Amino acid sequence: MLIGLERERAPSAKAGLRTFTLVALFGTLAALLSEQTDTAWVLAGGLLVVGGMMVAAYARAPDLGDDPGTTTVAAIALCYGLGALVWYGYHQLAVMLAIVSTVLLYFKTELHGITRSLTRRDLISFLQFAVLSLVILPLLPNQDYGPYRALNPYQIWWMVVLISGVSLAGYTALRIAGQRHGAPLMGLLGGLVSSTATTLVFARHARANAALIPVAAVVILLANLVVLVRLGVIAAVVSPRLLPALLPVLGGGLVFGLAGTTLLWRGLRGPDELPDLALNNPTEIRTALGFGLLYAAVLFAAAWLSDYAGSQGLYAVALASGLTDVDAITLSSLRLFELGKLAQNQVVTAVTLAFIANMAFKSGLTLFVGGGLLARKTAVGMLSIAVGTGVAWAAFHA
Repeated sequence: MLIGLERERAPSAKAGLRTFTLVALFGTLAALLSEQTDTAWVLAGGLLVVGGMMVAAYARAPDLGDDPGTTTVAAIALCYGLGALVWYGYHQLAVMLAIVSTVLLYFKTELHGITRSLTRRDLISFLQFAVLSLVILPLLPNQDYGPYRALNPYQIWWMVVLISGVSLAGYTALRIAGQRHGAPLMGLLGGLVSSTATTLVFARHARANAALIPVAAVVILLANLVVLVRLGVIAAVVSPRLLPALLPVLGGGLVFGLAGTTLLWRGLRGPDELPDLALNNPTEIRTALGFGLLYAAVLFAAAWLSDYAGSQGLYAVALASGLTDVDAITLSSLRLFELGKLAQNQVVTAVTLAFIANMAFKSGLTLFVGGGLLARKTAVGMLSIAVGTGVAWAAFHA
């Protein structure tokens, strides 16, 4: 009925609410008869009847517009199959597929707009991600290697797929949305792809054009706030048991940082047109391999130093690696926690130190690339994020 109701909106459709409902009931009846007679030909014959009926309807009265009717024919054949699923006991699957199908039919215009806005480079990004996740990942051995049994090729590449997937989602959304919604969206999506790259790009634009400094400051702060959300998503996927201990620290940084960013945002009077945020494709094989090697190196260093020098060794790795990439040390710490090599407090402290080090690095990057005025604009927000994270850590884990 949902699918038929949506098809009623299409003037060229030869089937509507009643037809789709009857076809679904026919599918259920055909499945019953097929089961009782112990032959699949009844069910297959019913599908041929339904398909032939719809093809004949369009052949007898062709639509003069640009809709050849293939979508309606495919939808009604699907509806017949959903009716059969109900008889065979797959009720939840039938409902889910019906709702998804209705959504796909309803958002025809929006989906066509998305496909038109994607370029060949964007399609290559999806193909590259498919190679990373569906070709390379299944081939890797799921076995621990190394003196600390911390290096698992499958797990290492799974982390690469996770980070690439999150970054690709932001990259795709940024390509589709562009700059139509201004600084907030640019900062949020840029942070999903790469907060460091977003900071660097807008710092350069701010130095070249002083009028962009207020907008650049907001974009940079929002991009770095998204890092906290990224870390929460990563923890939820990799180590859900640790999430309750990590969330207060991430939440503290987010609340303090939003307060500092809001002060700057309220006084924002920037240009209407924002510069393009040209970011590298996050699914390129070279980028994935680079992150995989970095993650493996940080993972081994964290395991070795935590065993050799205790917590101080782990925290030294967190501070050093967090300067340029907070994802690697976060994933490494979560992995070692799952292996039983790190305690909960050690992981939360390592992530906190890495994030604060990352904020310090971004502040320095803003100063040297964007200049003193941009650095002063972002200082309150950056300091608020770091202080909020540190205060929350002190309150819950000190």
